Amino acid sequence: MTVVACYSLKGGVGKTAAAVNLAYLSGREGARTLVWDLDPQGSASFYFRVKPKMRGGFQRVIRRKKDPRRAIRGTDFQGLDLLPADFAARNLDLLLDRSRRPKRELSRFLRALRKEYDRVFIDCTPSIGLGAEGVFRAADVLVVPTIPTTLSMETLDRLKKHFRSKKRRPGAVWPFFSMVDSRKTLHRDICERDGSLPFKFLESRIPYSSDVERMGVHRAPVQTFAAASAAGQAYRSLADEIAGRLSKGRKAESAA
Repeated sequence: MTVVACYSLKGGVGKTAAAVNLAYLSGREGARTLVWDLDPQGSASFYFRVKPKMRGGFQRVIRRKKDPRRAIRGTDFQGLDLLPADFAARNLDLLLDRSRRPKRELSRFLRALRKEYDRVFIDCTPSIGLGAEGVFRAADVLVVPTIPTTLSMETLDRLKKHFRSKKRRPGAVWPFFSMVDSRKTLHRDICERDGSLPFKFLESRIPYSSDVERMGVHRAPVQTFAAASAAGQAYRSLADEIAGRLSKGRKAESAA
């Protein structure tokens, strides 16, 4: 089972849209896919028309006092399930702090699902507490949407410094440019940087698009109503690039 966390320290960067569209495309390709809406705002759950409430209670499910599989809900799309949001997730850091090994708790939780799914996409909350540390440990890769602005780049640089202090391998962080407006000189300039970027970016870029905003109207991934649009094609490219990198990584591990 491969765990992909859609994470950013900064809110409003297209994190949930990425998680929803990448997961939808994964399921459509035949992979048994789960979206875990770990953000108490519940936006991913909203897109999938699922009430943001975890069956069995968030704390009891996370602590595995309730079977996590019973909290999972189906979506309207074949091959794609959802572990819905719960407002109690706002207290995730406090819950983990009461565990003996708080940074490993989410890894243990996901381990119970490894036979059920090929891929798990986590829609994370924009934080850097114990919950985020648990996600960092549980995820095989962090996919980080980044708007090409000065403040977003500063935020990404802080994330890199954090990983360096924790001695986490930088190859597990895959940022990509999101909400790109090619009419803006600053966006174009930042996107064309190379050696000065905090991490090596994915080549795929998600444009600023009304089709992404319309996900809230349709309550569905872009591919279901605007697959041929610039945003639809961009998410397709991003999904293919991530899948290609993951496949290349697995081959390298097998060869080693």
